[in-house]
Amino acid sequence: MIISCEFNIDTACVELKYDDGTMIAIDTIAVENEIADNMYERSELDWLIYNALLEYADLILNGDLEKYLKAVMVYRMFES
Repeated sequence: MIISCEFNIDTACVELKYDDGTMIAIDTIAVENEIADNMYERSELDWLIYNALLEYADLILNGDLEKYLKAVMVYRMFES
């Protein structure tokens, strides 16, 4: 069971601590470089980090991040 989930701004990692003493650090920059293809997806990932950290960690650990981004991203052309 997770006892804490925090974003460490110094390392740019999401740090998960479990009740058995184990810890997982998710490198958010590596995730963005691997998954996000554009600034909109990067922006969505940043929003998750600052507003829904447990959901972000769950998406990373369960491998559903790409599916999530495809579901929430809406691309619209700007009209001039």
